[in-house]
Amino acid sequence: MLYLTLRQLEYVVAIARAESLTVAAQTLNVSQPALSVAITQVEQRQGQKIFIRRKGTPITLTSFGRAFVVDAETLLADAERLENPKTLANRGLHHITLGCFDDLAPTYLAPTLLHLRTKFPSVDVTPKVSGFEDLAMGMQNGQIDISITYDLGLDASFGKHLLGTVSPHAFLHPSDLLSERNGITLKDLSDRPLILSEQGLSIRHMINLFRAQGALPQVVHRAASLEVMRSLAANNEGVGISYTIPPTDVSYDGKPLRTVSINNPEAREPIVLVRSNLNPPTLPIPDIIDSIQQNISGL
Repeated sequence: MLYLTLRQLEYVVAIARAESLTVAAQTLNVSQPALSVAITQVEQRQGQKIFIRRKGTPITLTSFGRAFVVDAETLLADAERLENPKTLANRGLHHITLGCFDDLAPTYLAPTLLHLRTKFPSVDVTPKVSGFEDLAMGMQNGQIDISITYDLGLDASFGKHLLGTVSPHAFLHPSDLLSERNGITLKDLSDRPLILSEQGLSIRHMINLFRAQGALPQVVHRAASLEVMRSLAANNEGVGISYTIPPTDVSYDGKPLRTVSINNPEAREPIVLVRSNLNPPTLPIPDIIDSIQQNISGL
C-alpha cells in the first residue's frame, strides 16, 4: 500500500527546486499552507527531516532530503512515462507469448521462433505449447498473444489468419492392404478400428467427418500424443488419423508404419494464426502476424 501520493512527492520536488515555499506555491498554483502540510506529512512518514526551514533564509535540503528528492524525481519521471499512452510503443523491448498446438509445435514452433528473433530483435518471445482449449483460454484471458493452431472450436471472438491447409493422413501397419495405396478415403476406413487424438475438439471433428459420410467410426484408442498414436498403429492396434505428419515411417519404438493421404476434400483443415479480438494487440503484433504468414508459407 502506498502511503505517500505522487502529488505530495511533486510538492516536495518543486520546493526543493525553488528553495522557497512562495515560489513553489506560485509554480504549482496551490497555497503555501497546502505545501507546508505536504512537507509535514512526508517528513512524518519518513521519520526524518527533508528540509531545513529557517525564517528569512531559503529552504534547503537535509542530507537525507537530497537523497529522497533524487528518488522522488525518478519516481515522478517513471509515473509520467507510464501515464503517456505512447510509452509502450516507444519502449525498446516488447514481450509476446506465442502459443502453438501440441501436434504442430515440432514442425512450426522452432522455425517461427528463429524467424521472429531474427526479424524482430527487440521482441522477447515466450513459447507456449498446449492443446486447443488451453490455447483458446490463454488468448481470451490475455496470457497468450497469438497462436498457431487448427481452426477448430474458434468462434467469431477470434481473429484468424490463414497459414495453409492440410489433409488428414492415416497411419497404417505395413501388412494393411490400404498401406499400398497412394490415397484413400474416409469410407475406406469406416470399418477399421481407429486411433484418434484424445483432444476433445479433435476427436469430435474427426467423428463428425465420418458421420457426414454415413459411417459410424469404431474408436479403439484415444492417443495422448501423436507419437503414441503412431506407435499404436505400427504395432497393429488400429489405424491412426492425424493432420500432422512426421517425415519418417518409423515409430518411436522402431517399428515400421505407412502413411497414406486421406483424399476427402471436405476433410482438409486450415492451419491458422489466431489472436483474441477481446485482447487489443500491442504495437508489434500486426507486423509479427504478417511476417509469420510469409515465413510459414515458405516452410
